[in-house]
Amino acid sequence: MIQNPFFPEIHGNFGFGCMRLPMKDGQVNYDEFCRMADAFIASGLNYFDTAHGYLSGQSETAIRDCVVRRYDRGRFLLADKLTDPYFTKEEDIRPFFENQLKWCGVEYFDFYLMHAQDGHNYPKFKRCLAYETMLELKKEGKIRRFGISFHDKAEVLDMILTEHPEIEFVQIQFNYVDYEDASVESRKVYEVCEKHGKPVVVMEPVKGGSLVNLPAEADSILRDLNGGSNASYALRFAASFPNMAVVLSGMSDLAQMDDNLSAMKDFKPLSPTEREAVDMVCAIFKSLGLIPCTACRYCIEESECPKGIRIPDLFAAKNAHEAFHNWNTNYYYSNIITGSGHGKASDCLKCGRCEKVCPQHLPIRTLLADVAATFEK
Repeated sequence: MIQNPFFPEIHGNFGFGCMRLPMKDGQVNYDEFCRMADAFIASGLNYFDTAHGYLSGQSETAIRDCVVRRYDRGRFLLADKLTDPYFTKEEDIRPFFENQLKWCGVEYFDFYLMHAQDGHNYPKFKRCLAYETMLELKKEGKIRRFGISFHDKAEVLDMILTEHPEIEFVQIQFNYVDYEDASVESRKVYEVCEKHGKPVVVMEPVKGGSLVNLPAEADSILRDLNGGSNASYALRFAASFPNMAVVLSGMSDLAQMDDNLSAMKDFKPLSPTEREAVDMVCAIFKSLGLIPCTACRYCIEESECPKGIRIPDLFAAKNAHEAFHNWNTNYYYSNIITGSGHGKASDCLKCGRCEKVCPQHLPIRTLLADVAATFEK
């Protein structure tokens, strides 16, 4: 296993993102999560990442029950976050943070982040003295390392890092599709981190699973390499850049864990041939004009859609329709909307609550109209 060049307490360069844990009947499947956590720690790795908004709070409590209560504190590192919807004033921050410690069952966080910083919510974090509060908590020993996660243009990140040089690391969305994407600016954002000397933690390296189930032409290019899985190439692409401290993967079952570990436990950067193949896949992927949704589910878990529209699922159906042209995508769409309280795309009230919390800054209202045009003829 490689030595982490940025944070010696981190084992390797691969982290367990706990936003997409295995679910059963609306609850985290503890048996499967325990098996996954056991495999992860047994491999010598130790970095777990969560946030209160993940799985409506279940991610934090599942980590408490499946990791914290089952392993000595020195066996794992835990990262958590301060998220916009959970505070309105400075006085709210400490009580929320203390609750997070209780929900996770720990006395301190190894890493703590200002969550999903962008030009819209950053002024609120400044007004509420969130950064100053975190530095106080760090002095008290309740936070070991302080950072931010980020979803905006490179110039916004440059401003934040200039104003807050105390930031120790930055978590960014980074994958081969978004690398040169004008809306995400993964390359430019990464270069800002390099400019300020900040190590990078990668989120969405597989773009919410979109880089696993590829269209046939793209899939065949990677298969011809006779190497790893589609996910492995995406993970290794992100980890191949020199300023990457940790690449997170949100895994949902033990098979995904095993596949990811096979690629990252003894990490090797992409070869020139593999990089060329990934560039070809990227070109094909971009030509399809798919909705760049990562299925983070903030739009439905934090905005509380008044019509109960399962936005990420509808976008996934639309993307499957465009990428694979399967006749059964219409049935998939029907299954999504038949659940109790689940609205159709055309039920959208255009209130815009979902767009305010979307890390990808997607025009969700317009895209739902496109979905309706495809499936509700």
